[in-house]
Amino acid sequence: MRTSVIGYPRVGNSRELKFATEKYFEGVLSAAQLQETATLLRNAHWQAQFENGIDFIPSNDFSFYDNMLDTAVLLNVVPKRYRDLRLEPLTEYFAMARGYQGVNGDVKALAMKKWFNTNYHYIVPEIEDDTEITLAGTKPFDEFLEAKNLGIVTKPVMIGAFSFIKLTKFTGRKTLADFITDIIEAYSKILIKFNDLGVEWIQFDEPALVMDLTADDIALLIRVYSEILLAKGGSKVLLQTYFGDIRDCYQEVIALPFDGIGLDFIEGKKTLELVQRFGFPADKTLFAGLVNGKNIWRNHYEHTLHILAELGKSVPDIVLGTSCSLLHVPYTLKNESSLSDEYKKYFSFAEEKLTELAELKRISSSEVPVKVSEYIENSRLFQASRFCPNASVQSAVSSLSPDDFIRQPAFNEREKIQQAMLDLPLLPTTTIGSFPQTAEVKANRANFKNGKINLTQYIKFNKEKIAECVALQEKIGLDVLVHGEFERNDMVEYFGECLAGFLFTEKAWVQSYGTRCVKPPIIWGDISRSQPMTVDYSVYAQSLTTKHMKGMLTGPVTILNWSFPREDISLQDCAFQIALALRDEVLDLEANGIKIIQIDEAALREKLPLRKSDWHREYLDWAIPAFRLVHSGVKAQTQIHTHMCYSEFSDIIRDIDNMDADVITFEASRSDLAIIDVLNQCAFKTKVGPGVYDIHSPRIPSTEEIKAALSRMLEKIPQENLWVNPDCGLKTRGNAETVASLNNLVAAAQEIRRSLHNENICNL
Repeated sequence: MRTSVIGYPRVGNSRELKFATEKYFEGVLSAAQLQETATLLRNAHWQAQFENGIDFIPSNDFSFYDNMLDTAVLLNVVPKRYRDLRLEPLTEYFAMARGYQGVNGDVKALAMKKWFNTNYHYIVPEIEDDTEITLAGTKPFDEFLEAKNLGIVTKPVMIGAFSFIKLTKFTGRKTLADFITDIIEAYSKILIKFNDLGVEWIQFDEPALVMDLTADDIALLIRVYSEILLAKGGSKVLLQTYFGDIRDCYQEVIALPFDGIGLDFIEGKKTLELVQRFGFPADKTLFAGLVNGKNIWRNHYEHTLHILAELGKSVPDIVLGTSCSLLHVPYTLKNESSLSDEYKKYFSFAEEKLTELAELKRISSSEVPVKVSEYIENSRLFQASRFCPNASVQSAVSSLSPDDFIRQPAFNEREKIQQAMLDLPLLPTTTIGSFPQTAEVKANRANFKNGKINLTQYIKFNKEKIAECVALQEKIGLDVLVHGEFERNDMVEYFGECLAGFLFTEKAWVQSYGTRCVKPPIIWGDISRSQPMTVDYSVYAQSLTTKHMKGMLTGPVTILNWSFPREDISLQDCAFQIALALRDEVLDLEANGIKIIQIDEAALREKLPLRKSDWHREYLDWAIPAFRLVHSGVKAQTQIHTHMCYSEFSDIIRDIDNMDADVITFEASRSDLAIIDVLNQCAFKTKVGPGVYDIHSPRIPSTEEIKAALSRMLEKIPQENLWVNPDCGLKTRGNAETVASLNNLVAAAQEIRRSLHNENICNL
């Protein structure tokens, strides 16, 4: 039995890449010093896998920002607006990822979207009419040689041609037909170069194959690889899929001249069935993804070995591997000193998954696997009971009725009541919730957590920051205010810490996008709320202003999707448990005079099944009700907001409207406000706030830029339904750029408001 890893985390055991990159952005670190950090990290990651006896170790899975962006740069897919800046290569690369504002010009970043059904975000490449697709870089070849110089033979990893095509945006008049020959030629050159370097195995990642495919998609797949694989020479090529099964194209894939095919047996519900039904070619190697790359629970060896035994009946050559890249789990449990061994023995992060692969390799090679000590220890773990049930929580979920998910009165009636009660101006301005989390704010939390200050001191500091934030918002002229969230480490982790049923880590960071990392909580048991979580700070903030203060909560689906979930109960039951806890919080906020409550569902689409036929039955039929359950008990005059992060919402826009919120804000600026047309086409009833500027970029939008965005919105959205806000929360931004951007946002809204007011008078 040989073992393989699809990809490895890259930000560093202690987030070294994050901190080095940010210092580079600040001008503290040179490009050469940043490259030195990257080299040290790559070497450490290869060495960790080598020491665990991994047979197929990936290279080129490292990235300064995103592998899709890396592939675009490698293929010379760099839009003209970035080339015209005439920047050195690394600066140009980051300009595409983050935007650029400097002496050479001012450009926005490329669009960013969710990476399939994960919390990772990828940069969307753009192919323009004048794009000349060709092999223009050396990164994958350099990193292969770098590992080879360490004495480690790697399997170079590339985003496959089919997935690159499917995830890339064509921005001009030309279509794929105009570029397909050049794309095939560029990938062919990649294979030729790898072959010249003596590479034994090359991995092409094709996650797009697990989605719904048309006949044209399958024809494209066959054409692309029938031609590309002519250039492979003596090297072997692995087609690697993940995040599901390839039921639409399994037979076509196994007929193509690949040397290996990687299949996901964790999320691929029909993968085993496909292999058993249609067989697997004897001249190909099956890379079986049986170690979960997306969740942190230990692998059940008995189950894994059973699947391997079933596969072994018809597949002669099997490599055991991860179900997807380990990018989606934290680095190692070794960093967790506060979690007891009673908990940790159930968990497996990236480094521990390497150990699992090594142990499964040893067990499978034994004549009597059940007598191997690692197998015996693993069996005992899965025979033990680990969860502590809460009978009252389970009873509350089981006794829910249809009326618990319906808010009264209906939207149109609530709308009139809220308009009279809240008395907001046309185009009300607000922010999404958080304000910059400065070093001082982070130090306050750390000092309290480490016992250096007491609770009174901690709260006093937070209230001082809240008062400053409220005063700042009033000075800027925002209409609906927020308290700034200075007490919150993360929009999910904070609520997890306030609820029973969660476990927390110290350094279990996972990359979300670029240098942004999150530390997902672990759902251990049944979830409940014992006391208010946000009421005191929200009420205090409201006492400082006569303007409306939003109460800020994270929704049940996002808390679930941005945590590591249990595997012993359904996601629906878990979501309803969280929703009931949040429902109590919403009613407490309302009872304490908070008239606008925002329940963020930033990750609503994140766990949407990749196949449309599964959307409602497996997800939306409980995800949308979970949100409704949170707010269905509030009074008509209480205005419910929600917010959604980068994603494609057009195909579920009616489901979003069915959440029955009063106002929904979307991240929209990087997608060029494309969602506006969809909202208009679907007669979206909910009031909306498409983000008018991108907070994931350090550039400051001008007043004219925001006015132009608002004017475009008003062409499609009724003026009485439009809110004005940034794309997302502001916690990752600096104070100076935040204040400047918000000043421009308010100025733009006020100018448009005056123009609309005069126009409305003229129309009377």
